[in-house]
Amino acid sequence: MEQLQRKKLLIVDDSAFMRKLITDFFNDSKLIEVVGIARNGKDAIQKIKSLQPDVVTMDVEMPVMNGIEALKEIMAETPVAVVMLSSTTQKGTESTLLAMEYGAVDFVAKPSGTISLDLHKIKKELVEKVENAANVSIIKMKRPQLETKKTTIFSADLKNMKPVIPLNTKPRSWNKQNKKMVLIGTSTGGPRALQEVITKLPKDMQAPVLIVQHMPAGFTKSLADRLNQLSQIEVKEAENGDILRNGYAYLAPGGYHLRLNKMGNDYSIILDNVEPPRAGHRPSVDVLFEDNSRFNDFDKLAVIMTGMGSDGSSGLRKLKGNGNVVAIAESSNTCIVYGMPKAAIETNLVNEVVDLENITQAILKYLP
Repeated sequence: MEQLQRKKLLIVDDSAFMRKLITDFFNDSKLIEVVGIARNGKDAIQKIKSLQPDVVTMDVEMPVMNGIEALKEIMAETPVAVVMLSSTTQKGTESTLLAMEYGAVDFVAKPSGTISLDLHKIKKELVEKVENAANVSIIKMKRPQLETKKTTIFSADLKNMKPVIPLNTKPRSWNKQNKKMVLIGTSTGGPRALQEVITKLPKDMQAPVLIVQHMPAGFTKSLADRLNQLSQIEVKEAENGDILRNGYAYLAPGGYHLRLNKMGNDYSIILDNVEPPRAGHRPSVDVLFEDNSRFNDFDKLAVIMTGMGSDGSSGLRKLKGNGNVVAIAESSNTCIVYGMPKAAIETNLVNEVVDLENITQAILKYLP
């Protein structure tokens, strides 16, 4: 049988030690071949032109030209799939989110700073994300950036929505006046997808929003703050005891599953770092959905967007088994990675498959 041609990887880092470690990670890979190294962003731009790699690992903090500046130029001139390596400092997390906006496919957090002697701890994660990024459509990564501000007035133009793909019958009974809750799960490509959806929600929306985005601790706080700056609704990293309010979005912190506790007519948030990660994820979309399946005094909108793996599909089965639930999945047309939405659709429980730019409208048409 003909051997599969390996994808070409360029490693960009100002540390010779880090370049050697990352190179060694791929020595036995049947899918990835390291074709070169670069010492800074300027060097990377030249190497990309000459080596034409399929995927690049890019350090954020480098001399001469840092990873963010290099990424902007690369995506403008010679677009290629980029996986960022970032520190977990506040500056590092903010830079990583900028990188996601500028077109990076994904990122990996270094376990202990710029020079991580224990980088082997994230070897499996880095290899998996590089292998995945090597197959991503670069056209999808070049989507225009949003300029939405809190002062912007958004009106859902439902009449002009592109048609969705109906996969299932409508829920047993859907009364727009019933209490509603929106549950969103996403992973690879999620920060940009969330920016597209959350920034279009009107501040007077009649439902709270619970979000699980696969991210390590520290990064979720920066993401919530970033979304809050751009959105009309209030976006915050969820905290223990938060009372759910309409027009608020609560992002599960990295390292914690997001659960609910009913108190009279109110619901409060419980953050759980006791239950182990589910399929490697904490927070987990499955846990969010399963926990919500315990409550059926409100109707639920479950939205699954771009991401690797199948997180959310198991929880969707439980969610659909209790109460009124409309499930919306992002279409393959716009997904950076068509893993989680595909797995959800394969349950035959998804009601609508929608391009990313129309997901907000799809949500709003079910709300009061």
